[in-house]
Amino acid sequence: MKNVLILFGGNSFEHVISCKSVNFIIDNIDTSKFNYKLVGIDYDNEWYEINKTNKIDENWKNKVIIKIDNIIQYSKKFDVVLPMIHGNSGEDGKLQSMFELHNIKYVGCDSYSSIICYDKLLTKLFLEKYSIPQVPYIVYNKNTNLDIIEYPVIIKPCKCGSSLGINIAHNKRELKKYLRIAKKYDNNILIEKFIKNNRELECAILEDNKKLIISDVGEIINNGSWYDFDAKYINQNNTIISSIDESIKAEIRNYSKNIFNILNCKNLSRIDYLYDLDNKKLYFNEINTMPGFTEISMYPKLINNLGIEFKDIITKLLNI
Repeated sequence: MKNVLILFGGNSFEHVISCKSVNFIIDNIDTSKFNYKLVGIDYDNEWYEINKTNKIDENWKNKVIIKIDNIIQYSKKFDVVLPMIHGNSGEDGKLQSMFELHNIKYVGCDSYSSIICYDKLLTKLFLEKYSIPQVPYIVYNKNTNLDIIEYPVIIKPCKCGSSLGINIAHNKRELKKYLRIAKKYDNNILIEKFIKNNRELECAILEDNKKLIISDVGEIINNGSWYDFDAKYINQNNTIISSIDESIKAEIRNYSKNIFNILNCKNLSRIDYLYDLDNKKLYFNEINTMPGFTEISMYPKLINNLGIEFKDIITKLLNI
């Protein structure tokens, strides 16, 4: 049996989402193949081994825990690490760099890919060189002339996930308000054209023995105007296999494979798109190198739709 270290939490705005994802892993990991230990990382980046637990929540530090003083020595005791951590420190290359420096095997993209994929601007600049279609955007800074912006626009922190800090501005007053909100998450901010009449589409990739398993195209039907934080993690929205034309699905699957390879990704990713219904145009939106693994998350549902059980998804990830 493999000994697995499962990490969750982290010094991130997505700490609570990580706690939700790790419960999915606990519920579905094949305990006939894997022994695992749970380690929580708090907001001060201190590591704690969880001794007893049923479910993890944001108050996990109130459980029976043991502080880990030497995290490198502790991590080396395991065959593989599953860093079920979303957001900064978990997806931005820092954790990956630490593991690589100390020859610790872990699940997910390497530090190079993680750094590029976590920064929306870096991802855009990288993929532009490969003619991947993207929504028109500008990078906001103190010299940006807000008077020439055509509304509506969508404001995004460059480095943050789970739709945090993202808002739609319909006028200059809203734009200034939402720029202030976005700055709470990152100093670098994108202002993108908002595609009003769109469909938000997603494709999941799972690597199995160096072969890419590419899902069908998913779509989330929700009550909001876009796939925001509540739609992803709170509301029980209808996650479906998209009914969009098969030619567009084929285009998405082809782009997804190319993007995964261009960005040198590994093990897993979820790649998101926008389809402009008015102009019949597909745009790459973003990539997630450690997508949500909650009970309503798109990634595990899309891979499961291929006939791969949840426990087998986790097994494939851990058998790297």
